[in-house]
Amino acid sequence: MKDIMGMMGKIKEMQERMQKVQAELEQLECEGQSGGGLVKVTLNGKGEMRRVAIDPSLMKPDEAEILEDLIVAASQDAKSKTEVVAQEKLASVTGGLPLPPGMKLF
Repeated sequence: MKDIMGMMGKIKEMQERMQKVQAELEQLECEGQSGGGLVKVTLNGKGEMRRVAIDPSLMKPDEAEILEDLIVAASQDAKSKTEVVAQEKLASVTGGLPLPPGMKLF
């Protein structure tokens, strides 16, 4: 019976740490770039877009498709950076235990 109570305490402790990490991830911001820095996208730790910065030299009507592609590429760059940071933070909570593929904790 002591083992179950100890395990329950550890689970509660892990839940509290997880909530703290989730709050930190909401405040985290990662910037992705494309086009040599001409397009920048900033996402929070949950992958929500916060800002887009576009160099004025790209604001030409005949280059709209290029600009659209650069925004997508910058967003993907920011997302991959965000995922790396999130996994590092979550690993500190889960004690380095790998999560099953596709399992999201936030």
